[in-house]
Amino acid sequence: MPAEIDRNFGALISRLARHQDLTREESSQAFSAVLNDATTSMQQGAFLAALATKGETGEEMAGAWEAIFNLDTVKINLLPPRPLVENSGTGMDAFKTFNISTAAAVIAAAGGLSMARHGARAITSACGTVDMAEAVGVDVECPVEMVAESIARAGIGLFNGMSPTIHPGSLARILSQIHFGSILNIAASLANPAMPVIGVRGVYSEAMILPVVRLMKSIGYKKAIGLYGTITGLDGGMDEASVCGPTHCAELRESGDIRAFTLYPEDYGLRATNPQDLAPSGGLAAEARRFVSLLQNRENGIRKDAVLLNAALVFYAAGTVSGIDGGLQKATRLLENGQAFATLTAWVAAQNREPEKGLRTLERLADPGCLRKERS
Repeated sequence: MPAEIDRNFGALISRLARHQDLTREESSQAFSAVLNDATTSMQQGAFLAALATKGETGEEMAGAWEAIFNLDTVKINLLPPRPLVENSGTGMDAFKTFNISTAAAVIAAAGGLSMARHGARAITSACGTVDMAEAVGVDVECPVEMVAESIARAGIGLFNGMSPTIHPGSLARILSQIHFGSILNIAASLANPAMPVIGVRGVYSEAMILPVVRLMKSIGYKKAIGLYGTITGLDGGMDEASVCGPTHCAELRESGDIRAFTLYPEDYGLRATNPQDLAPSGGLAAEARRFVSLLQNRENGIRKDAVLLNAALVFYAAGTVSGIDGGLQKATRLLENGQAFATLTAWVAAQNREPEKGLRTLERLADPGCLRKERS
């Protein structure tokens, strides 16, 4: 039987190499074989690389998500006072930014949203969602029940997509062994234990916006925005809303309709000319200090603008504001009046088996002297 599985799996790889697409069922079966370690590691890697080279279809992404969610995702039921929301980027984008989505999520939680995040450590970026949360004091290896409690208490929690407490099977094994972007950046990130119904998701190319939004609709999202940010004058873009060029978007509405639109940052007074200011400025320690400084409202440049714009889109997707301009006003108020940093503090305390230790880490980072030393 193993030899037959290997032959059949090899035939799928050959089809992908000839740029032939898989059906949702075939993709689900193939990813089930990968998750169950039913074929050789060499074939598993070849399969992921062949998919990435060909370009993943919506059906293939749906099949991958189905296998991961059904076979290797802990489920948890939450009954928050309002719908669960998530925001993230898929990675694999050409231009690597600092951790915009995590800062935007903290602001969104400060504004009353229930943010059920699901992220990973860095695969193609300099600093992943899990890396940043851990660096500022969040316990990213805690039990799933503690994440749920943090969402209830602090308005935000992070499910670690590379932890066996969240994905107890093979997903962590696979993610820890590959260092290139793959279909897992999309499918695995959507395998959220709490299954939010509202989401904002950045993707790595304009061509992926509609397939990802359609995928989100098919797995139960009621409202969503998929987006890809461009940089004027450069070929590469980002999996975040951009303040350096137009952001292409697709919005899933409650009616089930999907509409495309383009967001121009200059319409909101956010036009920036130096995208390098969005790039990571150093290692994880330096980025953690700047992350905390930003949420203390000590950053007043392009980084602040980028976070505010992305938080505004979360508020807009959730329906708590009527337009992106209203979302910007709300996000700015929450950042500048200290509620964003208070929410970060509450998150560190709530998602932690050793809250005192986590809060000491955050307190050290919040000392302005640490940032001055890092920049000197």
